[in-house]
Amino acid sequence: MKKKRQKNTNNSRSFQTITLCFSTSLVLILIGLVVLSVLTAKNLSNYVKENISITLYLNKDLTDSQGKSFANDIRKKTYVADVSFVSKEEISKEQTEELGADPTDFVGANPFSSEIDIHLSADYANNDSISWIQEQLKKDERVQEVDYQENLIEQVNKTVNKLNIGLLILAAILTVISFSLINNTVRLGVYARRFAIRTMKLVGASWSFIRWPFLKNALVIGFISSIVACVVLGSALYMLTTSEPDVLTVLTNEVFFITAAVIFLFGMLITFLCSYFSVNKFLNMKAGDLYKI
Repeated sequence: MKKKRQKNTNNSRSFQTITLCFSTSLVLILIGLVVLSVLTAKNLSNYVKENISITLYLNKDLTDSQGKSFANDIRKKTYVADVSFVSKEEISKEQTEELGADPTDFVGANPFSSEIDIHLSADYANNDSISWIQEQLKKDERVQEVDYQENLIEQVNKTVNKLNIGLLILAAILTVISFSLINNTVRLGVYARRFAIRTMKLVGASWSFIRWPFLKNALVIGFISSIVACVVLGSALYMLTTSEPDVLTVLTNEVFFITAAVIFLFGMLITFLCSYFSVNKFLNMKAGDLYKI
């Protein structure tokens, strides 16, 4: 009879452990998705901003070698991510293909001027910085005109700000909910052993000695749950990147590592804290109160 009771107790604890691992893994997967979304949104924002260009129309009497030299000088600026030089001959060829006729035949000379396309670093892709950059570039006598899409930059920045605020709010709400869910699950496991905690107190065991098995078990559960969450997310992302390789532009290795680190940190920390507070609650209870809950 005693062996049967012991077996039932072990089965019950195993079931509680599996349940806690499963529920914690689900919560960590959701948290991982939020972290992944925040980091990906930041990379996507930088990618979009760095693909917004400023176009410099150079003076028509500027030679290709002088234009390329000017482009190399601009490339050294701190606000520049990339620079490309387009000669007047290349522009004329493109326009001829689009129009189906050579503009030179009507004008008698190449009517176009060489261009320099400047892609800014993400930190400088806002209207205030671009206005300052535009004024600096206009001062150069080699520049005929400076053009950029002001409305597009403003719209991109507004959209990115709204997206970041929404994701941060979602992350905060999810953190509170996940802590409550995991805390309730951990408390149920500790609750089932509340009389064992009381017995250890009666025989003179210190609080740290009583807590340690629960904390160790919580760390193990947090570690296993984190591995499960990372495997599930990693598998999903692998399938995504296999079918859509272009997403690797924003889903970098840094994003993967940071997401995994947050999952492991959060998974082990939250189970540890929930177990710590739950055990302390029963350690502080009097014997009579254990029967009332």
